[in-house]
Amino acid sequence: MMDNKINMEDFKKNYKSAKGFHHRAEQFSREGWDSVVIFNVASMALESYLVALCNLYGVMPMGHTYGYLVDSAETVVDVPSSLDDEIRSLDPIFNEYLCSLESYDSSILKLLDSDKLISICNEVSKLFNQEKISSICG
Repeated sequence: MMDNKINMEDFKKNYKSAKGFHHRAEQFSREGWDSVVIFNVASMALESYLVALCNLYGVMPMGHTYGYLVDSAETVVDVPSSLDDEIRSLDPIFNEYLCSLESYDSSILKLLDSDKLISICNEVSKLFNQEKISSICG
């Protein structure tokens, strides 16, 4: 699963997107936006963080569910089992396919804690090796 070549452009794009979506989700939460909006923005942050982790180490993410993305990320970083479980618990919301609006179950979102998803994003953001990022991004 390891590629030898790190695609820095993809990493930079996905990492920047992840941090931006994460920041907006936190901002929207502080401002009292609807939890569905916060959840959707935080979901985009989480997906981008996981893809960026793979990009950073030259791993091609396989599949397009949180489970597949975390499987790919786990080949290069240690993901605590509790965080792994929390990430995988999100897949049923998207009916196992992140980008499919046709199979997206928005009725479930009313029951979810958007703050919990922001917390997951906080934990995933800590998985990035800042020294590695500095050494390859200059």
